[in-house]
Amino acid sequence: MRKIPFLTLLRGVLPLLCLLWSGSATAQGYLRAEGTRIVDGQGRTVLLRGMGLGGWMLQEPYMLGLSGTAANQSDIRKKISAVIGPERTATFYKAWLQNFTRKADIDSMAAWGFNSVRLPMHYDLYTLPVDQEPAPGKQTWLPGGFALTDSLLRWCAANKMYLILDLHAAPGGQGADFAISDRDTTKASLWQSAEAQAKTVALWRKLAERYRNEPWIGAYDLINEPNWGFSDPKDKNGCAEANNGPIRDLLVRITDTIRAVDKKHLIIIEGNCWGNNYRGMLPPWDKNTVLSFHKYWNDNTDGALRSIVELRDQHNVPVWMGESGENSNAWFRDAIALLERHGIGWAWWPLKKIGINNPLEIRSNPDYKQLVAWWKGAGPKPDSDAAFRGLMQLADDSRSDRNTAHPDVVDAMFRQPRDNRTFPFAVHDLAQSPTVYAVDFDMGPNGSAYFSRDSGNYWVSSGKRTEWNRGWTYRNDAIDITPCTDSSGNGFQVDGLGPGEWLQWSVVAPTAGTYEVRLRLSGTEPLKMELFANGLSSVRETNGSSGWGEVRFPRIYLKKGINQIRLRSQQGLVNLNYLRFLPATAAGGF
Repeated sequence: MRKIPFLTLLRGVLPLLCLLWSGSATAQGYLRAEGTRIVDGQGRTVLLRGMGLGGWMLQEPYMLGLSGTAANQSDIRKKISAVIGPERTATFYKAWLQNFTRKADIDSMAAWGFNSVRLPMHYDLYTLPVDQEPAPGKQTWLPGGFALTDSLLRWCAANKMYLILDLHAAPGGQGADFAISDRDTTKASLWQSAEAQAKTVALWRKLAERYRNEPWIGAYDLINEPNWGFSDPKDKNGCAEANNGPIRDLLVRITDTIRAVDKKHLIIIEGNCWGNNYRGMLPPWDKNTVLSFHKYWNDNTDGALRSIVELRDQHNVPVWMGESGENSNAWFRDAIALLERHGIGWAWWPLKKIGINNPLEIRSNPDYKQLVAWWKGAGPKPDSDAAFRGLMQLADDSRSDRNTAHPDVVDAMFRQPRDNRTFPFAVHDLAQSPTVYAVDFDMGPNGSAYFSRDSGNYWVSSGKRTEWNRGWTYRNDAIDITPCTDSSGNGFQVDGLGPGEWLQWSVVAPTAGTYEVRLRLSGTEPLKMELFANGLSSVRETNGSSGWGEVRFPRIYLKKGINQIRLRSQQGLVNLNYLRFLPATAAGGF
């Protein structure tokens, strides 16, 4: 068995899809709104397929494994500084900004099929906080954020990808969700500070002046996910808010200042309640406007889009799903298929973090893990040198060439919404190795490459949180994978395959013939399993064991070439390490 190289795998997938997005990839001129469509300079419809660079300019605690430990990026930075000092902290953040997003990231995204990038900007990389301005009411401009944006724009333009500027952390903070805006709750919020609003308006004018003649700037996403209760203190995120006048007023001010210097670029606005509550904000005040909404953890049905589609049709304006993700591959596939069926473009979130459900995964390291354990009260305090070493290693490992790639995530986003066929996650050539690791089952939709009863997290719709991979490791499909407790294998196992659930592997046999298939498994209940080879099945039963052992399927016929092997649990919970294929012999008694 060998893992298929990531770009090699995608080169095999992309020809199936190239005609679907080739129009967007060769778009020319500025994007603009034309009725309910986004079009390019030639009037061709552009369906944005993008990714947000969350974690680069703005770190949310969960992206670094710090949920429940830090409130936001400012809190993370304070904790780091308390251990390694302010100078070393500045060194870490400089390395983080240099390494996290590079040209190689954008080149890879283009190769996978993305035609756009959403940049979540932290205002403090572009200008000073209000309370740090040396002259009240004046704006100090910082070169760092603009230089990073300039580089990103060059990389996007080279790949014919649109760059969408998203003010993710606005001066003062735009909501009660502290992590997404890095809000300091001891100071006035954006909605409570005239100075913070003036700085926000000034920043957008500065950005518009700088990028007004750049056609690969796709749009200005004015304020990410406002979430503020103006009328009812108990409605802290503004989901029931009927009077969103303060949001509308500020967005109109920003639009006016942009239009004073830039009449070409699309304006993207977001409602209250994390972008979804538009009550009192419409109709749009600018003809070149797109309504954004965000979609997390809810059903992938037409009903889930009904309200935003109604706004689109009522106001004759394009809509864009500006942020989604943090779910299973099955959920990704269904959500994207739903959005594109309604002609709605999208931007996923994020490209990379510590964790599996993104195209790239940042690896942790022992020194950083020790630091996190101390912060969480689960270990001793590391010395300053060890903590600094772990943080710098983390910054180095944020580079794409050091990330762990997850081809299953990209396959779920680009191939699976249009293609129900399965695709090998790894090459299982029996001429090279008789062993097929259970966790390397095929890629494809739930019900095609595997079947799992818990296919994603739908808690916003169902009220119940469900986990699709309880081990949170190796891959993002809806199959539980955990570190392997067996003494052999590739380090990972399928954990608790339940009755009715199954897995499929594409196995290449060098010659046609009869094989003995040995399963390396464990299970504490009576187990009954059914093995299919190209549709023909064989059943075996065992009493189960808390330890690992083998169950043999004695005579399984394989044709020369690719064979589809499926294993289904009929009874009990099965833990699987690997399958081994050996030529059946008369001496074996089978």
